[in-house]
Amino acid sequence: MLKTYLPHNGGLKAAAGAGNEAFAADTLWIDLVDPTPDERQTVNAALGMELPTREDMEEIEASSRLYSEDGGLFMTALILSNSGTEKPVAGVVTFVLAREKLITIRYIDPQPFRTFETRCGRSMIGANKAENVLTALLDVIVDRVADILERVGAEIEGVSHQIFDANGDKPPITSKDFQNVLRTLGRKHDLSGKARESLLSIGRMLAFLAQAMDTQHNKDVHAHVRTLTRDVQSLQDHSTYLAGKLNYLQDATLGLINIDQNSIIKIMSVAALVFLPPTLIASIYGMNFAVLPEKDWTFGYPFSLLLMAVSVVVPYLWFKRKGWL
Repeated sequence: MLKTYLPHNGGLKAAAGAGNEAFAADTLWIDLVDPTPDERQTVNAALGMELPTREDMEEIEASSRLYSEDGGLFMTALILSNSGTEKPVAGVVTFVLAREKLITIRYIDPQPFRTFETRCGRSMIGANKAENVLTALLDVIVDRVADILERVGAEIEGVSHQIFDANGDKPPITSKDFQNVLRTLGRKHDLSGKARESLLSIGRMLAFLAQAMDTQHNKDVHAHVRTLTRDVQSLQDHSTYLAGKLNYLQDATLGLINIDQNSIIKIMSVAALVFLPPTLIASIYGMNFAVLPEKDWTFGYPFSLLLMAVSVVVPYLWFKRKGWL
């Protein structure tokens, strides 16, 4: 899909059509969403440059993601998508500043792009240059990551109370819930990890952009980029804190699982030790020797039962006194 946007009352409005005629002189933003080869060729011909392919965008080398070519700045970052589902995705999005236009190439549909389009229609951005459109879009992307980390932090806090607050409003966690807790922590760890990876790539992109803007003496955009860089750095620190807390909760949950398993093993061990003496006594009197002193004794059977009962009670009381039960 090919979408173009023109400045309108301080915001942006979508332009009709997708051919070369859609690229008016004052077009500021060209958004390529899962573009077809024809759409890509249309933009290439209109701009007089070669846009990166999907394979180029997925290269992990910094030189392949951040570079200047044909008078344009090419910047690729990981943007978080599907964060509200159980399968979040950090997909590559390329931002190109060239010919006084912003071109975005993406194969995902993150929430920030939809939010930004809505804001553009409401004239909520000061869009007079392509650089301003880019920084405004990055603002929305960073805000979205901040919201995601805030939500993850609140959910982690809830899991923490569930694990440790045995006297709270909710009943204490049981061994049957441990698997669900570990799955929940694993999903939050995956989401926060993808958010941290996205912030890292955005931070590198902003550093590259700041250097380019400084070279071009665009002071306003450069100041905005510095503010975004500080925001990204603070979010990276927060995501690192969340990752540490998630690791702690996972270790704590595994420790509680081990405690439960040890309790079960202890009960089985004590039961084995308690019933070992009566088993020994029963084995002795179950021998098939011809001569057993108590074999013909009238009270031999009750005596053996009493002996086995005493051998059970005495170890039990001993373990109870030692606090092992």
